[in-house]
Amino acid sequence: MATVFQGLGATAAITAAANPLDSNKFLLSSRRSFSGKKTSLVVVRSDGSLNLNTGSSAGARRLDKLVTNAVATKADAAAAASASKPGHELLLYEALREGLEEEMDRDNRVCVMGEDVGHYGGSYKVTRGLADKFGDLRVLDTPIAENAFTGMGIGAAMTGLRPIVEGMNMGFLLLAFNQISNNCGMLHYTSGGQFTIPIVIRGPGGVGRQLGAEHSQRLESYFQSIPGIQMVACSTPYNAKGLMKAAIRSENPVILFEHVLLYNLKERIPDEEYICNLEEAEMVRPGEHITILTYSRMRYHVMQAAKTLVNKGYDPEVIDIRSLKPFDLHTIGNSVKKTHRVLIVEECMRTGGIGASLTAAINENFIDYLDAPIVCLSSQDVPTPYAGTLEEFTIVQPAQIVTAVEQLCQ
Repeated sequence: MATVFQGLGATAAITAAANPLDSNKFLLSSRRSFSGKKTSLVVVRSDGSLNLNTGSSAGARRLDKLVTNAVATKADAAAAASASKPGHELLLYEALREGLEEEMDRDNRVCVMGEDVGHYGGSYKVTRGLADKFGDLRVLDTPIAENAFTGMGIGAAMTGLRPIVEGMNMGFLLLAFNQISNNCGMLHYTSGGQFTIPIVIRGPGGVGRQLGAEHSQRLESYFQSIPGIQMVACSTPYNAKGLMKAAIRSENPVILFEHVLLYNLKERIPDEEYICNLEEAEMVRPGEHITILTYSRMRYHVMQAAKTLVNKGYDPEVIDIRSLKPFDLHTIGNSVKKTHRVLIVEECMRTGGIGASLTAAINENFIDYLDAPIVCLSSQDVPTPYAGTLEEFTIVQPAQIVTAVEQLCQ
C-alpha cells in the first residue's frame, strides 16, 4: 500500500531536465478531480461524447462532478453528425465479430480457437453465433491450456490455415509466451522462409473496473520486443473491424489488443467492406500547438482533456498510433515537424512501455524539430490495486493531461 502512495507522482516524470515540469501539479490535479467514492462505469462514445451509466443518484452526481472538473462540458454536435451518416451502428465487440464473420465467409481457411469461443460465444461474446454457423471444427473450444492451443494455432498456420487464437484475458497468454516468442515470431525466419505464420492472437486486456491485478495487465510492453510479430490496438468499432480483417489477411503473425472497457463503445460504421492499414496511425484531431500520441482507452481520456484545452485556447493534435509495432513514423514525424512538442499518453507501464519505445524513436528521428522535451504520461509501475480509488491513481486521468499540455506549451 505504501508503495502505491509513494508512486502517485510517477506518471508525471519527465524525460529531460531542461524546462522541468512540476510533478506535484499533476498529482494535485488528479486528487482534486478524483476525490470521493468509486463510481459506476463511464461509457464513452467513439466520437468523444459521454454516456454516464450509474446505479444511483449519488453516483450520477459524483460522475457529473468528475467530468466537470476534468473536461469542459461544451456542447458537441459530433454525436448527432454520426447518427446521420450512412451505415449501421455496432458496439465494438459486435464490430469485431462482424469482421471475423466476414473473413470466415470469404476464406474457409479462417478458423477460431480458444476457451469458450464456441457455443458459449466467448467471455465477451466476440464469437457469439459463429459455432452455430461454421461448425465445431472452425470454431474450436479448447481446454484451459494456453500454451497448448496457442502452439496448435501456430502449427495450423504453418500448414496453411489462418487461425485466430483468443486469449480469454491477455494475462493468460503469458502462459503461451514461449510459443509466441520462440515459434510464432521466429519460424518464418528460422525455416529460411519455408513457412509463413498467418495467425491472429487477440483478446481483452487493460485496466477494467476493479478486476484486480491479474486481470488488469497491459501486456503490450511484454510482446513488443519479440522479433517477427506485428502489434495493433483497436479503439473504435470502425478500426476494430478494419484491423481485425487486415490482421486475418496478413501473412505475418499479428497480436490484436482489445480493451475490456471499450467493448460497449458504439459507433456507426460503413455497410460496404473496408480494411484498415496495420501500419498506419489515425489522425483523430488536427491541431497546431502540441502532438498528443495515444492509443486504446487513453484515446478517450485525451479527447476529454482536449475539450478543456480548446476552451483554454490550446489547439492539440491528437493521434491514435494504433500500430504499436511498427510505429507509423511518417504520420508521427509530420505532426512533430508541425507542432514541435510531444506528449505521449498510455495505459502501459512506464518502465519499458510503449511510450518509452516511442520516445526513443522520436528522439532518434525528429529531435531537431523538438522545442521541448518529450513528456510521457504512463501507468505506474505497480500491480493494479483492487480498490477503486487506488486504481484510478495508477492510470493517467484527463486532468493530468491538461496540466501537462499547459506546462509544455508555456
